[in-house]
Amino acid sequence: MYYWLGEHIDFPPHELSSEEGVIALGGDLSVKRLLHAYKNGIFPWFNEGEPIVWYSPSKRMVLFPDELKISKSMRQVLRKNDFVITENKAFEEVILACKKTQRKNQDGTWITDDMLSAYLKLHKTGLAKSIEVWKEDELVGGLYGVDLDNGVFCGESMFSKASNMSKVAFIHLVKKGNYKLIDCQVYNDHLASLGANEISRAQFLEFL
Repeated sequence: MYYWLGEHIDFPPHELSSEEGVIALGGDLSVKRLLHAYKNGIFPWFNEGEPIVWYSPSKRMVLFPDELKISKSMRQVLRKNDFVITENKAFEEVILACKKTQRKNQDGTWITDDMLSAYLKLHKTGLAKSIEVWKEDELVGGLYGVDLDNGVFCGESMFSKASNMSKVAFIHLVKKGNYKLIDCQVYNDHLASLGANEISRAQFLEFL
């Protein structure tokens, strides 16, 4: 049995999460509820036509900035420096690009229209942030996420229209963002190659 959220924004105890990490269903994507969720180590992830699904996985993929790994080939890309990096200059363009990007082993996008609207509202309040990478005035890469203002950045999605440009955005975030921890949510090989590792939910919550 899953816990269904009502008007109150509080979530059940993390220990009640399912094996897949689902802690609750339903509710809404209001700024108040989203901020409460992220501050408590919970994030939404669902497909169009489904109820909102809230996750608190038992293992959390995170990157501590001093553990960032930059390959030799990536260092060459950075040294070439034939791009321009900006912050919060094109948040809507970034999230739309993430929404349209085809993902391996995924039939569609989890960035639904409701999610798009919700994170645009978060951005207007200063809680959601984007990094943009440009080449000749064209947006070729970027990422967005939630800045908890406590040294933690919760990454949501990234995209790349040119080779390695999402990595450029991520490395900029890690090196220039003055964060103590980047929350990458769940394991993937791409982030592992950059130095991210899994820690327990208890460790992550303690850090928050």
